[in-house]
Amino acid sequence: MKRRKFIQNAALTGLGLTVGTALTACADDGKSKEKAVATTTNSDAKPIIPMVIATWNVPNATKKAWDVLQEGKSSLDAVEQGVMVEEADVNNQSVGKGGLPDRDGNVTLDACIMNKEGDYGAVVCIENIKHPISVARKVMEDTPHVLLAGNGAKQFAIKSGFKPENLLTEASKKAWEKWKVEAKYKPIINVENHDTIGMLAIDKNGDISGACTTSGLSYKMQGRVGDSAIIGSGLFIDNEIGGATATGMGEEVLKTVGSFLIVELMRQGKSPQEACEEAVKRVIKKSPNYKDFQVGYIAVNKKGETGAYCIHEWFNYTIYQNDENKNHKSNYYNKTK
Repeated sequence: MKRRKFIQNAALTGLGLTVGTALTACADDGKSKEKAVATTTNSDAKPIIPMVIATWNVPNATKKAWDVLQEGKSSLDAVEQGVMVEEADVNNQSVGKGGLPDRDGNVTLDACIMNKEGDYGAVVCIENIKHPISVARKVMEDTPHVLLAGNGAKQFAIKSGFKPENLLTEASKKAWEKWKVEAKYKPIINVENHDTIGMLAIDKNGDISGACTTSGLSYKMQGRVGDSAIIGSGLFIDNEIGGATATGMGEEVLKTVGSFLIVELMRQGKSPQEACEEAVKRVIKKSPNYKDFQVGYIAVNKKGETGAYCIHEWFNYTIYQNDENKNHKSNYYNKTK
């Protein structure tokens, strides 16, 4: 199943925003539990590293990150180069070039990156720059700031050597023009290709980094920023503990600071799987209308143990570990049909 329909249903209920093309969900009482595909290992076991985990079925991205790790490079290099694969894929209408535009037809991108020291860099509402993740890294490494927005972020990127280009592809333009006919903003959880790309990696030294990149909610209000580029919400790394990243309805992730919550729960002794489940339950507790949107999390701890959980069915994620690049279906909360 593909991923922007996961988001299409994740529209702002208050605004009635339709979110691109999102993921089909079942209804559920939340009582039945499956064993998650991502399992944890004995706490005394040797760390299973290096490794890469990313939201959605993105084998090319995880392979690129894995190859970077195999070259002996850092986890920071791995996550940057890994998500760049999706940013450059014009067939992926949720990140980078070809991303679905806002309601005015502008492709605006958000991205952030975190390294093993906990340093953070981000850009929001940046236009005409294909690789916002690399601009985010430049913000982190070359400026005294952590987040640049809009035209300021674009001008910084150009001064840093990035070439501006039109990111609205013909396919995304046609989709936007079709949407404009009725311009409905109604949450409908269905299925499509991708949404936010969040990636976590551990290198041979055991150091963790993370990256998150997106074109955001499709047909959003101009200037809207979701969780993806916001530290603690869309992404959080603590090299002593682990990392987490989110996908889905950004407004709901922001309100619960989900990725930070997961890392703190792991600090308290929970497994990555237990922490992801608790973070999703926190969203559900805070949002009575949770059946109208999707949120999903992935996490990893220092041993390379992973977890994933979401509200509705069909969220999936990719792990490259032990020389195997494999996609997994996430366990989910809403199981009533």
